[in-house]
This record gives sequence, C-alpha cells and structure tokens, in this order.
Amino acid sequence: VAIGLERNVYVWSAESGSVHSLLECPEDTYISSVKWSGDGAYVAAGLGTGEVQIWDVEEQTKLRSMHGHDTRVSVMGWNKHILSTGARSGLVFNHDVRIAQHKVAELASHTSEVCGLEWRPDGAQLATGGNDNLVSIWDARQLNAPKFQKTNHKAAVKALAWCPWQNNLLATGGGSHDRQIHFWNTTSGARVNSIDTGSQVTSLRWSLGYKELVSSSGFPDNSLSIWSYPSLVKNIEIPAHESRVLHSALSPDGQMLATAAADESLKFWKVFEKKAGAQNLVGGSAAATANAKASLSKATTIR
Repeated sequence: VAIGLERNVYVWSAESGSVHSLLECPEDTYISSVKWSGDGAYVAAGLGTGEVQIWDVEEQTKLRSMHGHDTRVSVMGWNKHILSTGARSGLVFNHDVRIAQHKVAELASHTSEVCGLEWRPDGAQLATGGNDNLVSIWDARQLNAPKFQKTNHKAAVKALAWCPWQNNLLATGGGSHDRQIHFWNTTSGARVNSIDTGSQVTSLRWSLGYKELVSSSGFPDNSLSIWSYPSLVKNIEIPAHESRVLHSALSPDGQMLATAAADESLKFWKVFEKKAGAQNLVGGSAAATANAKASLSKATTIR
C-alpha cells in the first residue's frame, strides 16, 4: 500500500509489515495524490506545485517528472501507459508516460477542482467529478468535450466507481450537502438508480466477486456500508474511524479494503472475503451473496 502524508510517500508491505519512505518532496510543496500503475510496478505522485513524479517501487528510483499543471494535482488514474491527472484548476491532462512530450490531451469541463477521476477498466471511457458538483463522462476516442455531463449532485463528487461486471454502469457519490449515490448507464446517459445515504460519500468500491458496493462516509457518520445491487438494500453499516474517511482502496484480489482517515490512521477491513469452497457470485442472487459473504470486520489498524 502506498500512502501520501505531508511531504513523503510511504510504502507498507502487508507480507512483512515493513514501511519505507519511497520519496520525499521539497520543503515548498507536499504530496497531494498517489496512484499505483495497473501492474503494481510504479507509483505516480502528484505534488502541490502541479508536478507529477513516476517512481519504480522495487528499485526505489524516480523515472521521470512531468510538468504542466500550475495548481495541485488532486487526483490521478492510469489507463495502461496513459496517466490522467486532475488538478485544482479544473483541468485534466492525459500523459503518455513513454514519450518525452508526455501531454497528449487536455480535458476541460470543470470550473473548480477535479476531486474524482476513474478510468473504465477497458479504457473506453473516463469519469471525472469536481468541486463544481459535476460528473463528466468522456469517450476515450473523443476528448474535446464530455460525452455526458451530469448535474444531479448538490455537492462535490469525489467518489466514482465503474462496475466490474457491467462495464457501462458507473456509481457516483456526492459530498455532505448531497449524500446521494447515483448509478448511470454511460451508453445512454440515463440515471438508473439512486440511494440517499444520509452521509457524505467519500469513496465507492464495487466488489469483484459479489453484486455489492461498499461506500465510505464522512460527516456525520464516518462509517462503511455495503449495499446490494440492484436492490440497493444496505447489508451492513459499521463505524469506521473517529474522523471522516478520506479515501479507500480495494486489494487486487478484491477481498480487503484499506481506509485512510483525517486522524492519520489507516485501517484494513475484510469486506468481501471468500469462504473456503465459495464460488464467485457475480450473477448470483442477493440471498446467495448474503449467505456466502463473510461479515465486515477490521483486520489491522496502522497509525
């Protein structure tokens, strides 16, 4: 797990329990975002100055720096060799990390900070969310303007998640003055479902093995909830942190969830743990999912 904290990016190994500092940025800036590449070999670090650095984790060496943004890089996402970076300016840049002239596209649709950014797993579409309460859905082949722009949220849209078993289904979550999760068909642009969560939605993660979604919340609950889809039944909700949950990340095998909070604690949760002999239940019934899925429980806390 890579964690950005003040001027450092730390890497924690689940196997050994060891922590090392991968990088330390200059005193005049700070780490504003961190993102692993899809193959787990590289970490991109966004800085408060607008610089983006690419690091080889195993060798602990910086491969390159990329400039272009003049405000902090608040969110990033990989699509193979393309790294998309969203900034406080409202702009999103696509960088081809293989070439010297790395900036290959500029996406302009937000009027304030980009706080959410997720590529669809097949790379066909990109979703961005902003402090302007907008959701933009981009066709990767046509980046001069969004394919769809959604204005339903009444607060910043930080939480975005593409469904792993239906690639044109996007979940979006709104901030403390909105508290909604909306579900979109990104082929037609139609809103197909909504949940009023009663709390600020700070992140969304789909299960890789069950027809379920886990949401993290900030004010007022600071909790984790698991929802069945498409019934939208809340299966479980538990208090997660003493302060608002800032971010979550699902493990590559889809079983563990890491959450980071404003109190600088990092927690690991068994959210979608497979029981021995249990089959992958995507496409199965909600009842079967409920019977097979292990209960949500905390595994580890790091401060």
